[in-house]
Amino acid sequence: MSEPLRVLVTGVGGGGHGHEVVKALRLAGRYWLVGVDMSEQSYGLSDVDEAYKVPPASDPAYIDTLLEICKHRQTKVLIHGSEPELKKISEHRERFRDAGVLPLVNTRDVIALGMDKWATIEFLQKHGFPFPKSAMVRRCEDIPADFPFPAIVKPAVGGGGSKNTFVAQNAEELRFMGEYLVRRGAIVLVQEYVGTPHDEYTVGVLHTLDGKFVSSIALRRDILSGLSNFIKATNSTGRPELSPLLAVSSGVSQGVIDDFPEVRRACEAIAAAIQSRGPINIQCRFVNGVLYPFEINPRFSGTTYLRALAGINEPDLLIRHHVLGETLPASIPFERVRIVRGLAERKMSLNHDIAPWRAPLDS
Repeated sequence: MSEPLRVLVTGVGGGGHGHEVVKALRLAGRYWLVGVDMSEQSYGLSDVDEAYKVPPASDPAYIDTLLEICKHRQTKVLIHGSEPELKKISEHRERFRDAGVLPLVNTRDVIALGMDKWATIEFLQKHGFPFPKSAMVRRCEDIPADFPFPAIVKPAVGGGGSKNTFVAQNAEELRFMGEYLVRRGAIVLVQEYVGTPHDEYTVGVLHTLDGKFVSSIALRRDILSGLSNFIKATNSTGRPELSPLLAVSSGVSQGVIDDFPEVRRACEAIAAAIQSRGPINIQCRFVNGVLYPFEINPRFSGTTYLRALAGINEPDLLIRHHVLGETLPASIPFERVRIVRGLAERKMSLNHDIAPWRAPLDS
């Protein structure tokens, strides 16, 4: 019996998409998982077959460290677990390919577009897709005096769990929140709040690395529960059509996976227009038959494992196609299910220690 294929997953700390990828690949049951993280206390390091501590993506030694691990542990696939790592790995993808390692990352153009929320808005506008009314704020003077409320106020670059995201319900709140972010060095995106908390979806659209469509899957989010909620505020705007409560997801998704054909087809059209080559995840609201995307994340999602539970195991599908040589079916079925999430605890010894990676002395 041949040995299982070795896969390196970075950023496997619990809560991020790296740990979700680990769980999805474990569910597939065909891989030896090498997990790394910059913290030896990361939850996900106990869910892999081998675990190492590595420098953060900002460290000049980061890429060389991953290459050493791939060489000495004979890993053939590399999957990122955080956006800083995605960006760094993407910049050095040729070094990994030259070493016989396949990084499962989208194209540079798609990654650059998805990590810049204003560039995302410009793309949607150029290609005729609906989007929430938006404004870019680089200086305090740019904060719009006349904007439809409520408004979402958030950094325009990067992502991850709605960090530094606010809901402004009047001009005074918008100015306060906008100035706060600008003075902290952020470029700010102000975006109209559309729909209700029950209209929000997270949608995965998967293409092979050479651009063939593989699958799409949509989860209608339950964002009012405590674990999945980042902001919950009473609606004081005088717009009852938006529901009594305004809400922003924490990024910890749960809810219903179903067919949702209109939502999936609209997201598939966006992924085709963006010329996606790999995984992307579209955050959106679907209101009165119109899909309003507000983020396009050019990577595996925090719902990767949820999708795998329903039958769409995105990292496994890409590995099976590109590394194991399988021809993927034209249509991949999935279950219509409700996914719920909770917290899990793990006991660690006080002497628990994951050693930093060190190349063997005979290398």
